[in-house]
Amino acid sequence: MTRPTVLLGMSGGVDSSVAAALLVRQGYDVHGVTLQVWEHEDDTIAASKKWQERGCCKVGIAKHVAKLLNISHEVIDTRDTFRKGVIDDFLHGYTTGTTPNPCVRCNERVKIRGLVEIAAARQIDYVATGHYARLQNNHGRLSLLRATDTRKDQTYFLYRLNPDWLPKLLFPLGSLEKSEVWREAETLELPADELKESQEICFVTQGDYRTFIEKEVPEAKTPGLFINAAGQPLGQHDGIAFYTPGQRRGLGIATGQRLYVQQVHPTTNTVMLGPEESLHRHECTVSDLNLFTPHLLERRAEVQVKVRYATPPAPAILSPLTASSIRIQFQATQRALSPGQSAVFYEGDCVLGGGIIQPF
Repeated sequence: MTRPTVLLGMSGGVDSSVAAALLVRQGYDVHGVTLQVWEHEDDTIAASKKWQERGCCKVGIAKHVAKLLNISHEVIDTRDTFRKGVIDDFLHGYTTGTTPNPCVRCNERVKIRGLVEIAAARQIDYVATGHYARLQNNHGRLSLLRATDTRKDQTYFLYRLNPDWLPKLLFPLGSLEKSEVWREAETLELPADELKESQEICFVTQGDYRTFIEKEVPEAKTPGLFINAAGQPLGQHDGIAFYTPGQRRGLGIATGQRLYVQQVHPTTNTVMLGPEESLHRHECTVSDLNLFTPHLLERRAEVQVKVRYATPPAPAILSPLTASSIRIQFQATQRALSPGQSAVFYEGDCVLGGGIIQPF
């Protein structure tokens, strides 16, 4: 009997490594692929570096795990696609006053899209990743569900997946607790001291995102005015790309009260500051939608909405505005809603879709 084939994205992290072991144990014919999205490992200096310091993907660990499990492994260069679909989008967002989420775009445009396309070209049955998410078949229709371990759930980063991809996807870790994954990793004898959790922005390996923006787009450092809600000047900023809603540190403004970034205005090159209480909003509009349930564009719906990965879903009402935009009205105010970030809609554990928060 022919075993089902699966193309597994292997970053070299603990999650994709354990996913590989589970798939082999379940009887799949596993083909490991590392999509090189940022810098290549330099074998001449690799020996002096820990695995997690050798760029975005820990290719050395991925190769080690593949050899251990006796599965194939290859590295495919996708740096050009990553540059255009993720990094350029990231830089354009920050330099025009929004706060994009590169992990959301990467899954949509590069990693899972790339794996699906490779699998189709090679006639491989399934695509798998180490993401914490689940799939459920409801009367012949697949739904994307939150992971059993809600603290590690990654559906916020997966809401932009093409619904047509779902029948080909496998998430082997979706029903496991992270503690169970670590126990599995121990059986593979992985270097636990070197397997850190993935950093928030994989391509920012030196300094913070502001350092990265200044290096990639030097003209982003264009000073302008800090202003208050009345438009009165409060001081000078370094450039709108370096400020996000809710930010308090690094403003260099002394006014006798704590001020926070409220809004960033690219057309006037100004950054509006205000008190903490002004950060709270009851509603926002989202567009650039990706929906698993089209009825959200047909009628009002009561749902839960996540506006950040690390915050719990909040009760809200969705109201369709146009064929491509939805208004979100939250039951309780939300702090520092940021244009460019994602708002993801849930009904219980089921992901309904989501969109990009628009400027106010």
